[in-house]
Amino acid sequence: MSLTIWHNPRCSKSRQTLALLEGRGLKPAVRLYLDDAPSEAEIRAAVKALGLASARGLMRTGEEEYKALGLKEVTSEAALVAAMAKHPKLIERPVVFARGEAALGRPPEAVLAIL
Repeated sequence: MSLTIWHNPRCSKSRQTLALLEGRGLKPAVRLYLDDAPSEAEIRAAVKALGLASARGLMRTGEEEYKALGLKEVTSEAALVAAMAKHPKLIERPVVFARGEAALGRPPEAVLAIL
């Protein structure tokens, strides 16, 4: 099974999710998304795979960048996706991908549903 995690090692939920996967004997491809930002196409695919109604559901709305960029007032999906591609810190974490599906590791056990 192909398994990937968009991971931030400084985030406790991301570390817990990775540990949960590895504890089950799984070896996900680890993408340090802050260093290797997903493209707009990858972000759109993640939103779709997560079953979100809007890209905003994948955003960390409490981040300073979110406020500084005035994203609360933005209604354009394309603009929200572009903001995440340019400022990957805005992407909620961790995101786990398996078999064309995705799950947000909040709580970490939520990713078990797609395994």
